[in-house]
Parts: sequence; C-alpha cells; structure tokens
Amino acid sequence: MNKLELMAIAITRLFDIPYHQLEANNLEKAFTTKYDDKWKSTSTQEYIDKANQLSRGLLNLGIKPNDKIAIISSNNRTEWNICDIGVLQTGAQNVPIYPTICKEDYEYVLNHSEAIYCFVSDREVLEKVNLIKENTELKGVYTFDDIAGEKSWKDILESGKDNTNQTEVEERKEAVKPEDLATLIYTSGTTGRPKGVMLSHKNIVSNILAAKIRVPLTDGEDIALSFLPICHIFERIILYLYQYCGVSIYFAESIEKIAENAQEIKPHIMTAVPRLYEKIYDKIILKGETLSGIKKILFFWAVNLGLNYKPNGENGWWYEKQLSIARKLIFTKWQAALGGELKVMVSGSAALQPRLTKIFAAAKMPIMEGYGLTETSPVISVNDQRNKGFRPGTVGKIIADVTVKIAENGEILVKGPNVMMGYFKDAAKTAEVLKDGYFHTGDKGSFDADGFLKITGRTKEMFKTSGGKYVVPPLLESELKQSLFIEQIMVIGDGEKMPAAFIQLNFDFIKDWIDKKGHKIGKTNTEIVNSELVINRVQEEVDKCNAQFGKWEQIKRFELTPDIWSIDGGHLTPTMKMKRAIIKDIYKSLYDKIYQN
Repeated sequence: MNKLELMAIAITRLFDIPYHQLEANNLEKAFTTKYDDKWKSTSTQEYIDKANQLSRGLLNLGIKPNDKIAIISSNNRTEWNICDIGVLQTGAQNVPIYPTICKEDYEYVLNHSEAIYCFVSDREVLEKVNLIKENTELKGVYTFDDIAGEKSWKDILESGKDNTNQTEVEERKEAVKPEDLATLIYTSGTTGRPKGVMLSHKNIVSNILAAKIRVPLTDGEDIALSFLPICHIFERIILYLYQYCGVSIYFAESIEKIAENAQEIKPHIMTAVPRLYEKIYDKIILKGETLSGIKKILFFWAVNLGLNYKPNGENGWWYEKQLSIARKLIFTKWQAALGGELKVMVSGSAALQPRLTKIFAAAKMPIMEGYGLTETSPVISVNDQRNKGFRPGTVGKIIADVTVKIAENGEILVKGPNVMMGYFKDAAKTAEVLKDGYFHTGDKGSFDADGFLKITGRTKEMFKTSGGKYVVPPLLESELKQSLFIEQIMVIGDGEKMPAAFIQLNFDFIKDWIDKKGHKIGKTNTEIVNSELVINRVQEEVDKCNAQFGKWEQIKRFELTPDIWSIDGGHLTPTMKMKRAIIKDIYKSLYDKIYQN
C-alpha cells in the first residue's frame, strides 16, 4: 500500500481534504479569486490557517455541533471554501443557498434549515436577505465584500486570531464521524418547495474518491477554472476533488467572462452545464458563417468531420488522418479560445447532445458527460476518455462501490455510500424515494452491452396523450435543441390529443440569419416570432426532428415565445432546468390557442 492509498483511507471527513493537500501537494495557489481586476491567490497553508481562525471565531460566537450556517454567494470565491471548512470543523453544518432564488424561497430555506448565521457575498444578496431577516432565526449576517456599516466575515476571523481555543476546535473535529451530517442542500426543484437533502461526510467523501479514478488530473500540476454555482453539489464535489488532487483553482469572474478568464489562466480542466457548451458551439459556428472562400470551406469540412467522430480510432486510419489535419488547421483555434491547454471538460446537470460530445472530442477538448443527482452526492456514472471508457450518447459507466439496477418500468435505482441520509424533516418524502436500500431516481435509463448507461427520460416528465400513447418530452427536446434556430423547447400534451411545443428561439442567431439572407423582418423579438418566414423555417427544423420519431410522438403544432426563458423570469431553476408547470402557466394563452382550435 503506497502513501496515497494510506492518505485516501485517512480522508473520512470533508475537512480532512485541505490537510491532505498540505501534505501531498502544498500549493502556493490553492485558490485564486479576482478582486478589483487583480488575481489574488491563497496558499494551502493560508487556507488551513484561515479555516482554523474562522472555526475559533465561530466557537467564540457560541456555535454548537449541528448548528446550521448558511452561505449565499453570487459567484464562486475563495471565502466560500474557507467558510465551508471553518464551519464543518466545528461540527456545525453548511447550508449553501442559490443566490438567484426569490426572497420567499430565501425565507423558507433559512427557516426550514434552522440556520442561525449567514454569510453573504455582496450588497445585492445582503439586501435580499435583509428583506426577510426579521422572519427568520438569524442572529447575524456577515458579508464577504467590505460594506460600510455591515458585519464582515473578517470580524469573525479577527475574533479567531487568538488561538487559545484551538484545542477545542481539534476536539470538535475529532468528535465528527464520517456518518455525521455535513451539509443540507436544497434542491432547486421544478415543482413545489425545495427539499433539504441531507448529505453526510461519508456520502460526499466516497464520491470524491470514486470520481478521482475517472478524471484525468495530474496531481499537484493542473489548473482548473470554476464558475458553476458552488452551492450546487456538482461543482462543490468537483472543487473537493480538485483540492484532493492538488489542482490550483481559479474562480471565473462571471459566466460572461469565461473566455477572457480562460485566456488569462490557461486551464487544464473546467466543468459546465450543457447549455453553456451549446452556447460556445453556437458562437463558434456563427463565427464560421462569417468566413468566406477556402477558409469557410475548410471550417465546415472540419465541423462535418467532427460531427462524425468516434473514439478509439473506430472510424479507421483515413478518418484519423483527416482529423489530424482538421485539428492543425481549424480545431487549434477552438482550443486557443479557451486558453489552449484544456485536457478535459466535464458536463452534468442535464443531458448533453451527442453532437457536442463528438465535435469537442474531435477538437481535442473532450467533454466527459456524467450522471447523478443531489441525492447521490452526486456522481453515479461518468465517462472517461481513457481505457475505452468514453462513449458519446451515454453518461459513462457506473463508478466504484455504487450499484445501479433498472426497474421493470425502466427507472434507474441506485444503492451505495453516496446515497443521501434522507430529506431534512421530511420522513414521508424520504420513504417515497428510499425503498429496500435503493434510491429511486425518477429517471429512466438502460445499459448497453458494454455497461455504459444511457438516460432515456424522466418518469415524471413522461406523459400520455388522450389516445393512450406515451410521449417522452426530453428525447424530442434534446433532438430539437440541436437546431441553431432553437434556444429552448418544452414539449406539451399531457392528456391532449397530440404532442405540441412551446419554443424560445435563438434570437441572436436568427438576427444574424436575417442579415445574412437579407430578409425583410424586424429585429424585435415580437416581430421575429410573428414572422411567417421564421415560423416556416422553424417548421422545417420540427419536421426534420419528427422524422426520427413515431407518429404518436411527433410535434403537431408549436408556438414561439417572444421572451427569453430565464431564472429571474421563473422559467428555469438555478441549474437551468425547465419549470414545466410554471412555463405552461406563463403561456396558458398559447396552450389554449394550440388545443382549442
């Protein structure tokens, strides 16, 4: 047994990870955040020192084991991670909250979790919390940004400078068991109130150690760019994994500045949700459309080649020869746009279109798609570009120590150390999903002959038409979202005579298309969605999709929406999933137009 294996066994609680990093990969730049246009790094040692300082300050505030402390941050930053470890070391639990939810949900989560203190990133979040603070049990709110007249997280750090109570911190750490609750994560939920998922140290640590085997990282050398919300378990476990592997973590300023930040830091790895990869691809294609002559011909030759990519040289030597030329002439420019050093990208949260998997792999920027839920800490399966562990159109093979079986109705059932303790203060909902040792995911799937898992839909999203035929909306939606004309689509028709759809257009692309084609169409969203030319062009995309499905599944009618579906508009959850019931309600008039005519 080597040193690494010994250390892996020793890591049983989340706060063990920074100490492992100190021993195995003591980094000068463990975390780097940009403040006032300058990158500021925190070393492994400083990270640990500040976490201990915060723990001592929290003890001075009277924090007891099992107290709940909320963290709400508009962006990922070093302070979040210091607070996370500082809280956990006291035996208290971290309650991360999405910054984008409404103040009513803030109030619900803070009260339901019984949070007594709260860390917030900036003035905007603070103002939201202040609106409902009096309706909660919060004793204090501390800010990361310096805001005049407000309590700062630095006040707690200052209180913890005196290390005389470090012995108590060590005693608290020692008392924390792997099976103890580490965090409450409130699922964003597409319907109803969010549920508080209870994850133990063991749940998350087991997932980190199993995921490490699948992610090609060079311990102590790689650089990561982080921008997905850390309040979501997907990015959170990734950050723990980076720490475990000694990866230097840089926090992007915003999603809008990803490309700019990537140019600055040249990351080897990053994570994203499918919608972001779709946007990156769409921008690349739009740029290609502006080319002319031989450059344009070569660009789209490379694109078409990439769309036919198969891993492990399955297309034969002639394809691989052409691919090497395409990589030199075209795809190196794609790589350069994201820093030029990317070895791997990871995708989660929703289904990734196979065409994106193929083309980015062809461009030597492979996206490793995985699958999981908050309730499973989250990883259940993930692709791995090594050892023939990568198959586009699947979510990879099941990770170590996790068992998956497919129920008779096609539902994916999961058992393993990563499965949650249950829903906080909700035994009834816990019993609905945890049965006979298995977690019922609500997703449908199947295994291929080589053990790769494929997601085929959600049991809750499946519906039956009035003719008794079943329709699986995500399959149709995924196919149609491959169109450059379509940004979002929701298939409807539960209990109705036929499937139909609401479609939100890719307005940026269509405006460029209007210019390029010289169409006499106005440029406002309302003018675009009412244009017969646009409607007919979208119909072509729908017809193309319909040809791949049975007659009972095909979209017979659609309506275009003039507004952009967003989190703030209520259409999407913070993880960019559609709130189907709400979208249906927002567009009730369009629904009636479809089914009452």
